[in-house]
Amino acid sequence: MKQLLVLLVAFFTMHVTASAQSDVDAIVQSLKAANVVALTEHFDDFLDLKLLDKDEVKNMGKNQAGLALKAFFSEQGIKGFDKVSDREIGSTMYMTGKLRNSGKGYNITLMLKVKNNKHQIITIRIS
Repeated sequence: MKQLLVLLVAFFTMHVTASAQSDVDAIVQSLKAANVVALTEHFDDFLDLKLLDKDEVKNMGKNQAGLALKAFFSEQGIKGFDKVSDREIGSTMYMTGKLRNSGKGYNITLMLKVKNNKHQIITIRIS
């Protein structure tokens, strides 16, 4: 009985870890494809957004943040993404990378929080 319980706990842990990792992979793939619509599926209901030289907007609604990010990607000609690093501390993950365009590109930092066993983006900073 104890072995069965240990196996069930191990299976559940691996399943949660695998689904959380697949969320992160989906976020990276959305950025690589410069697909803001797919990226917004991973937004929390409200998030903080900082774009280049503009002021940071806190608690921006998911839809409004998606529209602002889509406009930024279009205006700046964002074509892809190269992930530089990620780090997870508890239920929070930080991911950094470079948004690619025909010029020098832009640095991006994402902060994600686990909510309902899924990573959701709560902060985006582009500089």
